[in-house]
Amino acid sequence: MSESTAQATFGGGCFWCIEAAFEELAGVERAVSGYAGGDVADPTYQEVCSGTTGHAEVVQVTYDPGQLDYADLLEVFFAVHDPTTEDRQGPDVGSQYRSAVFYHDEDQHETVEAFVDELEREGVYEGIVTEIAPLETFYPAEEYHQDYFEKNPDQPYCTVNVAPKVRKVREKFGDRVTAD
Repeated sequence: MSESTAQATFGGGCFWCIEAAFEELAGVERAVSGYAGGDVADPTYQEVCSGTTGHAEVVQVTYDPGQLDYADLLEVFFAVHDPTTEDRQGPDVGSQYRSAVFYHDEDQHETVEAFVDELEREGVYEGIVTEIAPLETFYPAEEYHQDYFEKNPDQPYCTVNVAPKVRKVREKFGDRVTAD
């Protein structure tokens, strides 16, 4: 990570969905699927899926703060998942699919707390259950999970669950989407 980039880590259900959504944004240099928030070192996908490691499926986003800021990332994150369902996103159920923001520093912590407070005050969501916690360790997921939607756009899970999130980002945040 260079001085001109920053990182943010989000969990909003299956990491394939969140990764693909963030990869649409101009200023995002990388989005890496992985695991955070648990108590087992270097967990595997199978271990995380068992629900016994405490980890959430997350995406670590490396971005250029000169092109978009942390609040922009929060806006997209809260738009593409449901922060009111505990341990569930769509068909994915378990603590590994919880809504979570793992902040990297105190500025991110203050920003996400204020952002969630504003969403609640404005009535955008009722009963936000998003975990807000410091990032302790991020473990990249196995290689076959990286860029999954890009590599498997016609896979049934992707067409039903990932593609609508990507469309939503393109429609709602078109001014921030990369030109391909």
